[in-house]
Amino acid sequence: MRAMEIAIEHLPASGRPEQLVLLLHGWAQQGRAMAPLAAALRREFPQAALLAPEAPTPVDGGRRGRMWYSIEGLEQDAALWRARVAAQLEPLEHWVRAQQQRLSVPPAATCLAGFSQGALLALELVARHDGIAGRVLAFGSRYCSLPAAAPRFTTLHFLHGREDAIFTLADVQQAFEHLAQRRGDATLDVAHGVGHELHPALIECALQRLRTHIPRRTWEEALGALPVCPEGGEVH
Repeated sequence: MRAMEIAIEHLPASGRPEQLVLLLHGWAQQGRAMAPLAAALRREFPQAALLAPEAPTPVDGGRRGRMWYSIEGLEQDAALWRARVAAQLEPLEHWVRAQQQRLSVPPAATCLAGFSQGALLALELVARHDGIAGRVLAFGSRYCSLPAAAPRFTTLHFLHGREDAIFTLADVQQAFEHLAQRRGDATLDVAHGVGHELHPALIECALQRLRTHIPRRTWEEALGALPVCPEGGEVH
């Protein structure tokens, strides 16, 4: 992964950032596609640092926009899909940690917010590195392959359109049930009449979850049942 250009960077007007939100756009988009979500988060959390990078590669076939990985030939090849996703996780991990260090924000106060392909990478990244972020906002997305264990130190918020034809609601519901069976901390919000898009109704659901959802790990920590986070940093 080449050094990623940052399309959106909003920092607090004064003082250090209290949270860090990394916005990962979808296939055949650019970082500016995350502007509506960035604006909503900026209004709600003025002390947060908001960054939206450009995916590393131009889209296949000369189309406009960028991609995190190619989708050519993936229709009937799940192994190839997993391999292409896996190839992006280590470079993305390094970039996430670099932004946390640059802005002095710990993993527990970091949120990965992605749409479609960007959200899929966020989900797969926390499956590999539990606690690299305190929360994931996954708009219109799913796992490439279901994780063997649910993350203990990351809360997952799935936000999906009922009419999404790219990543179906049935796939997301399967992932949600899979996580629930493994005591994962996850929520699922579904917008009726919405397809594969970063819809305002889903953005509002995300804000509501960030405002009101108390992570399972917070309750477990209070009961003395939570182990030390392997990624470091205080767990909130």
